[in-house]
Amino acid sequence: MRKFFPGGSVFPGGTNQPPGSPSRDASRRSVTRPGGPFGPSAARRPRSSLALAAGHRSRGVTAKLAVLAAVLVAAAGCASANGSTTAAAGTVEKPDLTVAVVPAVDSAGFFVALYQGLFKAQGLNVKFVPAVSSETAISDQVKGTVDISGGNYVSYIQAQQGHAADLEIFAEGSVMLPGAQGLYTMPHSKITTLQDLIGKTVGINAPDNILYLLVASVLADHGIPVSKVHFKSNIPLPMMAAALKSGEINAAVLPEPFASQAEQADGVAALADLDQGATSNFPVQGYVVTRQWAAENPRTLAAFNRALQQGQEIADTNRHAVETAMEDLPTTPMPLAVSAPTAAIMAVDNYPIGTVDPIRLQRVADVMNQFIQFPSFNVKSMIAGP
Repeated sequence: MRKFFPGGSVFPGGTNQPPGSPSRDASRRSVTRPGGPFGPSAARRPRSSLALAAGHRSRGVTAKLAVLAAVLVAAAGCASANGSTTAAAGTVEKPDLTVAVVPAVDSAGFFVALYQGLFKAQGLNVKFVPAVSSETAISDQVKGTVDISGGNYVSYIQAQQGHAADLEIFAEGSVMLPGAQGLYTMPHSKITTLQDLIGKTVGINAPDNILYLLVASVLADHGIPVSKVHFKSNIPLPMMAAALKSGEINAAVLPEPFASQAEQADGVAALADLDQGATSNFPVQGYVVTRQWAAENPRTLAAFNRALQQGQEIADTNRHAVETAMEDLPTTPMPLAVSAPTAAIMAVDNYPIGTVDPIRLQRVADVMNQFIQFPSFNVKSMIAGP
């Protein structure tokens, strides 16, 4: 297990880079090995190197705090018709909420807010329901059994364009960093390059979702037609490593913390980091409600978003808080909690705060159009107005 120095850094001096090494951004732009670090000629990298790549998080904390303050003031102004900023219980239309969120590190801001009592402070009693996939969460929102969901943008856009739901994106959840999403195989697998995936089966948790899109993009970047790779969907993320180990699938797409868990339990090996090419620094997850729910519960939504924004800010600037939140996940009926050793090595994301950025999210629809022939779609039509 890697040693972490004060501040969650891997090396002394509060950094996740060894002394004298280039910055993460510089290293990602400069490829020194033939074929690139994940190209067809590249050797398999150990999982730990992916996690190391994701550790360096240089950001302007003061600026982020100023943005967060502005967002909280704006949300507070919407909390009641008379301009009250008090979050006392009873001011919200619906204090008891069921929130379905994918139990991955992309949801760290939500988990921080949940386990640090930030929703409670806003007068909300939040019941967390693990989402098997964003598709199931959307279905439950339409039925009214789930109030709010946190999941991948690809599924939300698909549901909106297909008129399966009328959704409103009110907050961003995560932007991918190196190591946070990857392709994995069992140790000693004959699959050692992306080219070896031709004719093989890759496991994903839902058809044509964010995981499929990320793989399709990376395959295309390396000249491999996605049609030559088989995909087996509807495998819950907590069960993905077992499917890989049993031979049901030949490779698996694993987001954190499932990747680090599988590495420690089964020795899975990293085949490719999906944070590259067209999907580098890709927006992965956001939070949505149905437009009908938003219209009926404006103060509740504002209160939830205030707490969520606080959780996002903590997650984005305090790795230890993310680790603790992931360790606090439930153990029943399905074991979701992450062990302390796993939490210490897992890669994390960026957790945006503030109003939803339509330019950033439009990338998702554009890449969908490019790699899965999705119709042109204006994501701004889904984003909540000021």
